[in-house]
Amino acid sequence: MATPTREGTVLETKKSRVKPPPLFKVLLLNDDYTPMEFVVVVLQSFFALSREKATQIMLKVHREGMGVCGVYPRDIATTKVEQVVSYARKHQHPLQCVMEEN
Repeated sequence: MATPTREGTVLETKKSRVKPPPLFKVLLLNDDYTPMEFVVVVLQSFFALSREKATQIMLKVHREGMGVCGVYPRDIATTKVEQVVSYARKHQHPLQCVMEEN
């Protein structure tokens, strides 16, 4: 839509498109010490997954070395990683959680 000005010139309004924020995958990494049941509890507690879905991801982590827990904006992904690592250390497990751009 054009907007007239005092001098008789016309200013064109420009629609700008805002890009959606980049998303990040939150990943659990396999280790030889963290019990599988603990990983399932972490997935259920911090990622609101059903027991069945949590078990599937835990098995993927176990077999393939890593598994995606979820995809989130940067701030949420960072918080999830910190919560999981803190919880694992509190329970004396070396479970690693990382994030990478999707």
